[in-house]
Formats: sequence, structure tokens, C-alpha cells
Amino acid sequence: MDQKEEKQNSNPEDLDNNDHNNNNEVEESSDADIKNEISEDDNESENLLKEIESLKEEKIRLLAEMENLRKRFEREKIETIKFGSINLARDVLSPADNLERALDALPDEEDYSQNIKNLIDGLKMVLKEFKNILEKHGVKKIETVNKKFDHNFHQAMMEVEKNDIDEGIVVQEVQSGYTMYDRLLRAAMVGVSKKAKENKEDSKSEEGDN
Repeated sequence: MDQKEEKQNSNPEDLDNNDHNNNNEVEESSDADIKNEISEDDNESENLLKEIESLKEEKIRLLAEMENLRKRFEREKIETIKFGSINLARDVLSPADNLERALDALPDEEDYSQNIKNLIDGLKMVLKEFKNILEKHGVKKIETVNKKFDHNFHQAMMEVEKNDIDEGIVVQEVQSGYTMYDRLLRAAMVGVSKKAKENKEDSKSEEGDN
């Protein structure tokens, strides 16, 4: 029997079933392709969202770093303006010290001539103007006498026995100290009080008796 006869003898229902099966296979294949495409699109979208989020975080981090750099630059700029002359200010303190010592060394009761008095008054005015200029640029004298010793601003040069004053109190200023704004320009050289040995022993014995 040839092929034509086989086709003619084929059952129409069988042909319909075959066509139906083929159609189902095509539909299933199409559905699978669509699902695969959707899954790929979802993955691609998720990757894009992650990348966008990562870029956002990087942008925020860069902006924060730029803001920190800007603040640091502004701070350094201000400090440069404030403390740019700190070495000059430190160097000019010595002549001022010498002038002040010379004026302090002059006897008060001395009967000077008018010319000498005028000279002394002129030097005092120069010293006062000099201190005013320093204060204008943030340079201030450190308070010392009758203040508690502070190693941040004071440099102890000697100990002075004082029984009527607590230990650790500045009782003498050897050389003036200065600050420039919030920085130490030069520490004050001072003498610090201490109790006499006998007084210390008496204090210890009184504590022992109690």
C-alpha cells in the first residue's frame, strides 16, 4: 500500500489529535519562552535597580567627602589667617619684655629732670600701644599671680615657701606668658608656693594625733 492510500485510510480523529497535540506543544513552547523572557527582564530590572542604588550610595558618599573637604579647607583657611603671624608675635615679645623690665627697674622716688620724665612717659606710652596692638591681634597676657598653677599655661621656675598660702599657688612671675586666641604663645615663667618643711611635719603630726 502506497503512502497516498495510507493517508486516505487514516482516521480523521487521529489527524485531529495530532494537530491538537502539535498546537499544545507550540503553545507550551511559547509560554515557556515568554516566561523565560519575563524572568530575564525581571533579573535585568533587579540588576539595574541594584546598580542605581549603588550609584546613589556612591554619590552620597562623594558629596559627604566633598563637604568634609570644604569644611576642612575653610577651617585651615581661618587658622591660617588667625595664626599666620604667630611666629612674628612670639619674636616681638622679647623686646617688649626688655622694655617693661627697664621701666620697672627705674626707682619711683628718683628726682628726674623733665627731659628724663618725658622720655619715661614716652616709653610707657610705647609699651601700652604695643600691648594694645597685640591684643588687637588676639594676643593676651596670661594671668599668673594668686592663680593656681596650671601646667598648660605656667612653667614653674622655682618654689617659694609660703605657710600662709596653699601649695601650688603662683606667688611670683618671672616672665610674662601669652596666648594667641586659643593657643599658647609663650608659657609664663613663675614661682610656685610650697609649705615649709617644719610646717609640713607639724601638719603630719596633727593628722596622726587625730
